[in-house]
Amino acid sequence: MILSKLFTGLGIGLNKTYRNKSRFADRKFIVPWRRVDILTNPQFRATGWRLLLSYLMAMIVVMGLSSVVVYHFFAYSLSQQLDRQLLTLADAAAHNLSAIQVDKTAVNRKMPRILDNDGDLDIPWQDLRLYRQSVEWFDAGKQLLGKAGKQFPEIPFLTNFQSWQQNGIRTLTIPVYSSGKNQQLLGYVRVSASTVEVQKELERLLMGLGIGGVLGMVLISGTGWWLTSKALQPIEQSFQQLQQFTADASHELRSPLTAITTTVDVLQSHPERIHPSDVKKIVIIEGATQQMTHLVEDLLLLARSDSTPVSLPKTAIPIPVDEILFDLIDTLQPEAESKEVTLEANLIDAVWVKGDAHQLQRLFGNLLENALQYTSNGGLVRVEIVKRDDFVVIEVTDTGIGIAPENLPLVFNRFWRAEKARSRRQGGSGLGLAIVQAITLAHGGEISVTSKVGVGSCFRVKLPIVE
Repeated sequence: MILSKLFTGLGIGLNKTYRNKSRFADRKFIVPWRRVDILTNPQFRATGWRLLLSYLMAMIVVMGLSSVVVYHFFAYSLSQQLDRQLLTLADAAAHNLSAIQVDKTAVNRKMPRILDNDGDLDIPWQDLRLYRQSVEWFDAGKQLLGKAGKQFPEIPFLTNFQSWQQNGIRTLTIPVYSSGKNQQLLGYVRVSASTVEVQKELERLLMGLGIGGVLGMVLISGTGWWLTSKALQPIEQSFQQLQQFTADASHELRSPLTAITTTVDVLQSHPERIHPSDVKKIVIIEGATQQMTHLVEDLLLLARSDSTPVSLPKTAIPIPVDEILFDLIDTLQPEAESKEVTLEANLIDAVWVKGDAHQLQRLFGNLLENALQYTSNGGLVRVEIVKRDDFVVIEVTDTGIGIAPENLPLVFNRFWRAEKARSRRQGGSGLGLAIVQAITLAHGGEISVTSKVGVGSCFRVKLPIVE
């Protein structure tokens, strides 16, 4: 009720503020609309690379499996083709077995082309044998009767009707029976062929698959790049709109919040005008306004850091880090004592960094406030400065609740807080560590965190030193 009266008295209407959209164009701080490149924009670089690498990995797996299937199918087809050739040669050589049993010199004798009992044309084995093929004839007792060719297998004689491959030679053995009703086993014919030509064909296939795979990966990479850019465009547009809204809303809210703060200050400076029953309400309004003002300032800072490249502020000057930390420790000492938390400091004098004093104070203030907030009564918060070459490392260590390993990559995300942290802290916005990271990067530094649940956390801020 009092808040509505204050708004009415000040002539401020939040709905009216956003009703006239043309007012945004007159503001000095407008996030520029630009196309985001996934390679240069840090917000999209990691996402773009993850999408691209996921796409490439999926395509590599698909291409690899396809190549394996093609290779084995082709190798199987060549083996089947060679087996058919061997079977045809063995059938033709089987007609010479009877003649060889009578006269071993008949190995190279050509049989005339005749029609057998089945009406098939019998072709002499000499006309069917190809280069690097050999034929062997055996009697029923598996004794060698004769052979023709140069390459013979070194495997034991096998009577089973199936092909066998060893040492680059493929072998097929077939039994030979006499014609007529009472068929008797006359012997065996074993034919062999070199697999050199098959291997050469497979090597050429592998070479073709390799060259095709390289060209395919080049095309897939280009296609993946294009698809990734297309996939990120809707996210990019939504992100830009969110940036614009955040900047506009933060800027527009500063005026009414300033008016509310001023009005509350005026009311508190004249307590005689306030009804005793409204004093508590005025205090609540003051606290809510301060919290809202802090949130608006955080959003405005983050929006500005998003809209411009990360760099040192224009007001950057050499700043003594130790003095900023001493001031913060003095300011937060009462809060630490109220919680019975020991606040220790191990600081080095005359350590200077180039930057903005207000932002650096905000950076380390957020870290110290977080450490105190999440440290139980009787705990310890320690601040230490370590000088290393051209850098200074400021460590803020606590014995608080700690952070789970799976949550460590998320601690610098905006509006994120672990569920356990939410139950311990009221009124936080989840922007504190995002602000810390933004300020650190703007000063050319790095920030990292190590933590263990139930033991505590340690935040390390690394900043370049100036003389």
